[in-house]
Amino acid sequence: MSENLTYKATDEDEGARLDKVLATAWPDQSRSRIKALIEDGQLSVNGAPATKMSAKVKTGDIFDLIVPEPEMAEPVPEDIKLDVLYEDDDLLVINKPAGMVVHPAAGNESGTLVNALLAHCGDSLSGIGGVKRPGIVHRLDKDTSGAMVVAKNDAAHRALSNLFAEDKDNIDRAYIAVVWGVPKPLNGDIEGNIGRSPRNRKKMAVVKNAGKHALTHYKTLQFRNDSLASLVECRLATGRTHQIRVHMNHIGHSLVCDPVYGRNRTLQKFNLETQEILNAFNKQALHARTLGFLHPRTGKYISTEAPIPEDLLALMKALELYL
Repeated sequence: MSENLTYKATDEDEGARLDKVLATAWPDQSRSRIKALIEDGQLSVNGAPATKMSAKVKTGDIFDLIVPEPEMAEPVPEDIKLDVLYEDDDLLVINKPAGMVVHPAAGNESGTLVNALLAHCGDSLSGIGGVKRPGIVHRLDKDTSGAMVVAKNDAAHRALSNLFAEDKDNIDRAYIAVVWGVPKPLNGDIEGNIGRSPRNRKKMAVVKNAGKHALTHYKTLQFRNDSLASLVECRLATGRTHQIRVHMNHIGHSLVCDPVYGRNRTLQKFNLETQEILNAFNKQALHARTLGFLHPRTGKYISTEAPIPEDLLALMKALELYL
C-alpha cells in the first residue's frame, strides 16, 4: 500500500531548496528517492504538481508526497505441493489451504500460491495477468481455505476475469461459514456497499454513499439448540474484499474466531474442550467449498468442490454443527 506524506514549510525553510527541505522533513526518504518521486509526478506543492528539485520554498507551502509500495522482485518457482481439484490446458482449480498467501507482497515474498503455481505450470504461466499475479483471476484471504481458479494462458485469463467481473449468473461461489448466534431470518440476502471503514482504514465495512455494491445470499444450514452459533452457507453475487466477513458482521453474526471482524464472545457457556478448540482456532471459520463456472474455451460448465479442512470440521463438531 502506498504511503502519503505531508509537510508544511516553516519560517526556517523560507528560501531553501525544495529537495533539501524535504530530505530534512522526511529523513526516511533519501534525496535521490525524493528526486525520483518528483520526476514520477508523485509530489504536489499547494495542490499543484512539483517538477523542480531546485525550487525555492516559501513559508506555509504545503507538500504532499505519495510514496508507492516498493516493487516486488519477480516471483520465483517453489516446489510447494498443490491440492488440484481440476486441471486442463487452459486452467486449474486448486484447494488453497488456510495460511497460504495468494501472491507475493512485502513480508510475504515466498511460500505463496503464485510461487507454487510457477513451479507447477512452468514457464507458460509467467507474465499472464502481470508479473506479480500470474494467472490469478480472483483471490481468497490468507486464512480462508478453499477453491480458487487460475488461468494458464492469456485468453483464459481475460475470459475468466471478465466472467468474474461481469457475469455472476454463470458463476457459483458457495462458502461454508460458522457464525456466532442464529441469523434472523434463517435465510436471506445481505446487501450493502462495501468500502474502507471510516473508523479504521485497515478494515472494510458496509458504508453509505461510497464503496462498491455488494450482495451476499445466505442460508442457515444448522444452529445449536442454545443459539450460540450457526453453520451458514453464503453465496456471492458480487466479489468484494472480505465480503462475507463484513456482511455477516453487519447483521450481527460475525464469523467465529475472525481476528479482524469478530466480536468479543464469552466462552464460559461452552465446555472446557470446546473452549480449548475455540482458543486454538486463530482464523476466521470460513471455507470456499464450491466453485462452478463456464469454461472460457469449451463453454462446458465446470463444477468443483473443495473438502472442508480437518481443523474446521473439528471446530464444527465441537460446536455441535454438522453438514
